Amino acid sequence: MSTLPVVAAVDGSDDSLRALDRARDAALGRAAPLRVAHVRQYAVWGRPDIIAVAPPDPDEDPVLDAARAHLRAGGEPPGTEYLTVEGFPGAVLPELSADAQLLVLGSRGRGGFATLVLGSTSLAAARDAECPVVVVPRPGREVPGGAVPPEPGPRVVVGLHVDSPDDATLAFAFAEAEPRGARVQAVAAYPWPVPAWTAPGQVVPPVIDEAAVESETRVLAEGFLAPYRERHPGVRAEPHVVPGDAAGNLVAASRDADLVVVGRHRRRLLAPARMLGSVTHAVLLHAAAPVAVVPPSPPRE
Repeated sequence: MSTLPVVAAVDGSDDSLRALDRARDAALGRAAPLRVAHVRQYAVWGRPDIIAVAPPDPDEDPVLDAARAHLRAGGEPPGTEYLTVEGFPGAVLPELSADAQLLVLGSRGRGGFATLVLGSTSLAAARDAECPVVVVPRPGREVPGGAVPPEPGPRVVVGLHVDSPDDATLAFAFAEAEPRGARVQAVAAYPWPVPAWTAPGQVVPPVIDEAAVESETRVLAEGFLAPYRERHPGVRAEPHVVPGDAAGNLVAASRDADLVVVGRHRRRLLAPARMLGSVTHAVLLHAAAPVAVVPPSPPRE
């Protein structure tokens, strides 16, 4: 078991308190210490013409005082530490993730517009963190129903791209499902219908059997799940093979799920910057369940 802490980002909002509860449960389940971090941002960071005489006393932080009281009311994990950092949250939180095994935060904080469903800090942390990031949404998000109603019981949903599966994403999903007694639902979406372009402005239906595409996708998905079933014999895992876009199917599967696990794009030669990817971004925006964004596995030699 890793001794690296689970970091909970708090800012005094209700969203961050929900994330704090999630981080506390994660720390207890992993037998890891809990680190509660508040990043204080001041106008001086955005105004170079203002000279700061002295920063406020870091020992006097009402946000951390509220977090302490919240944890003690529900049971504070042993070894919990509290940290106040000054700076820009979207930059500081990824730095704190370098020596953490998990970073947990709410989908929105105290700033920004009330109509936003995903704050800039959550987006930056999910994109840039060195460890997996769990973003906890506000309750009551409505999502469309999936093609197959989920069976009752705890469930961890994971996106499975059969053309380029990522070991880190699947490993994280199974590791999260095992202590919860949850099953893994691997959503493997294939594009359908597939347009065939013959000339500008002309589209003809492809001569492709959808049943064959579905069967091949299922075979590939079963093959990728097999080694994880062997490593986690107590976890039941099944592929959920569906037509359409991956983001829409993952959002639909998030209804009543315990967690949705998605990967982050691997850096490429012509795109060296870190990117979330359109599917991961859409899932963060619309999923009803907490979303874990997992950094990609190191490239193989």
